[in-house]
Amino acid sequence: MNVKGLIKMYNAPNTYQYPHTPGNPTGHWDIPDELAFGSYGSFYNDDRNVLKDYGANPFAININEATKQNNTYRTALWTGDHLQLTLMSLNVGEDIGLEMHPNVDQFLRVEQGQGVVQMGKSKDNLNYQWTVFDDSAIFVPAGTWHNLTNIGNTPLKLYSIYAPPNHPFGTVHQTKADAMAMEEALGNGNTAIYGKTPDEWIKHTEFLVKEGLEDTKRGINMTHILQEFILMGVLVGKGYSPENAYEIVEEWERTGKSKLLQQSKNM
Repeated sequence: MNVKGLIKMYNAPNTYQYPHTPGNPTGHWDIPDELAFGSYGSFYNDDRNVLKDYGANPFAININEATKQNNTYRTALWTGDHLQLTLMSLNVGEDIGLEMHPNVDQFLRVEQGQGVVQMGKSKDNLNYQWTVFDDSAIFVPAGTWHNLTNIGNTPLKLYSIYAPPNHPFGTVHQTKADAMAMEEALGNGNTAIYGKTPDEWIKHTEFLVKEGLEDTKRGINMTHILQEFILMGVLVGKGYSPENAYEIVEEWERTGKSKLLQQSKNM
């Protein structure tokens, strides 16, 4: 479709431009004007308006409306391999809690309410402080201690984007207490590490385990196997799929980009 066609489509009269999941390829519906600017949850009767995790499928949503509709402390709306979006609602006087993500960059946007954000290189020195309102954007670099507190008289509604993901797929915390209980549940296989539980990481990397076992059967020396699969693990941690990580490291060896891999294979 050319540019004129796109402009005509998105400026059609009585067209509600609320894109959503696959099922309506145009991404919009003809509805009365009085509904077009109301809450999107008021006229759909199917599960397309349920606030749940739609990742990692193609997905589009009115994020302002979804954020305001959310009444949970935290609900994951989309979790992919490299990025995650969660909706949050902080009660009056409530805060997220002082935290730091070593390897996760975070973006937050306030859609409703008033708060104060604090950041710093150490939890004892939060030397950056800023008051935030509707439409405020907050950027938290990895390794930065931060907190956000609701200082208004209404719930503070916001969404947060993590890169890479920071919570398991499908996370729903009805309250802050629920979130703290889940995060403190150490040793039971439910603690999220960069968006996956330990058991989910094991399942995610099964391909590499199988390939490593095949290499041992072929008689390849253990030094070479360990070098290769540790490198693959590093790449997976950086966001590559196990299959892509395997191909990249194999290419390094095959093309001579890594002289050390070639040397260890011939030991």
